[in-house]
Amino acid sequence: MHDLPRLSTGIPRLDTILGGGLVEGASYIVQGHPGAGKTIFSNQVAFANVARGGKVLYVTLLAETHDRLFQALGTLDFFDRAQLGMSISYVSVFQTLRDEGLSAVVTLIRQEIARQGATLLVFDGLLNASDRADTNLDVKTFVAEVQSQAAFAGCTVLFLTSTRIAEDSPEHTMVDGVIELHNELVGVRSVRRLQVRKSRGSAALGGYHQFEITSAGLIAYPRLEAILSTTTVEDAPGSALMASGTAGFDAMLGGGLPESSVSLVFGPSGSGKTSLGLNFLSKASVDEPALHFGFYETPARLLRKAGALGIDLETPMKSGALEVIWNPMTENLLDKLGHRLLDAIRSRGVKRLLIDGLGGFERAAVHPSRLVEFFAALTNEIRALGVTTIATWELRDLFGPTVTAPGSEISSLLDNLVMLRHVELGSRYKRTISVLKVRDREYEPVIREVAFGSKGLSVITALEPVTGATTGVATLVVPQPQA
Repeated sequence: MHDLPRLSTGIPRLDTILGGGLVEGASYIVQGHPGAGKTIFSNQVAFANVARGGKVLYVTLLAETHDRLFQALGTLDFFDRAQLGMSISYVSVFQTLRDEGLSAVVTLIRQEIARQGATLLVFDGLLNASDRADTNLDVKTFVAEVQSQAAFAGCTVLFLTSTRIAEDSPEHTMVDGVIELHNELVGVRSVRRLQVRKSRGSAALGGYHQFEITSAGLIAYPRLEAILSTTTVEDAPGSALMASGTAGFDAMLGGGLPESSVSLVFGPSGSGKTSLGLNFLSKASVDEPALHFGFYETPARLLRKAGALGIDLETPMKSGALEVIWNPMTENLLDKLGHRLLDAIRSRGVKRLLIDGLGGFERAAVHPSRLVEFFAALTNEIRALGVTTIATWELRDLFGPTVTAPGSEISSLLDNLVMLRHVELGSRYKRTISVLKVRDREYEPVIREVAFGSKGLSVITALEPVTGATTGVATLVVPQPQA
């Protein structure tokens, strides 16, 4: 299969969504309501093209000078004022369109493309130009003439318009691709997303993809389940076991944590989930780099907590064997979190991972119905990368007749399930641990007590015979006298 030559957008991960970037010499409509990000989008593509040695012609229908535009762009990292009038030229055709019509605009664009040797043309104001046309045929003629002039020079075209154009409109039928930008309210928060509505000659990723605008410009986050429908590397599971770092826990697991597995440790607040995870991270080394990906505690508080438990995290952090990434539990984007986690794993070759806790991803989901597919893509990729993972999940109730883990479909994606619990017994609270599932391996199905000592959390003796331990309210089993 012949691959079409591509023009990179320079927008992180957008080329992946587009199936490799913009097709050289093709034309695209970029549409969205005011404030959706079209101007930043187009200028970011333009300056990325300039940075690679290209030339850009940026045509607007502004009646005033471009000073206000440059003032706004000056706050963005990619803007390079030194390139204005050199590799990128901004030209207003407002007066030409008003006085002479569409055909004169086409003539001006042809002359400027040839004079500057442009490799990218941005036409900001397609709607205004269409309003100047008398018939749909005039619109088609205008778009076709701009396209033909640009294609003759090998120039890629971006038509910007501030409204959503109907799919059967003359403009849509003429161009090779349509990229739509949204900025919408979901509850009380604002969420940006984009969609490639048309992509001629490219296998673009369908559906909506989140993006954000920062001082670096647009950053796109392809939906994880779309970009990772299959893993990026072949999954080759082994049979080796990895030490958990918690005394007595490996024996319950049948020897240790299976390598490249994902274990869920769930329980109420204060039951020891993070402490068990810190024991796991304390085994980090140059050969087994570790990552703490959390939502609740800052790195400073995490170190203080580890120190109070007698767990040394400072040494592996200073040596580079351990990295701590904190994601404040505020407004997060689900796919941004997923990409951030996977980028960190790949960049450092992480082998030990603690996700503390999965609820941070759940809170970031604008559409919770896709969480199963998201977690499936995420865990499959993590396993394939050879990472052994412990993830935590907080139970809502300290005590109660029911135990609620993640939905059954999410639980089925996990290899191992471990429950921590507060148990009330004889006017005392005891912390317990039990292994509920270890995939493809025998394990100890016994409820054991856990204790906190000078080396963090450890598993000690089996809990005395009781009923109702999993609910947190236990009753001693009284031996029946023998007849």
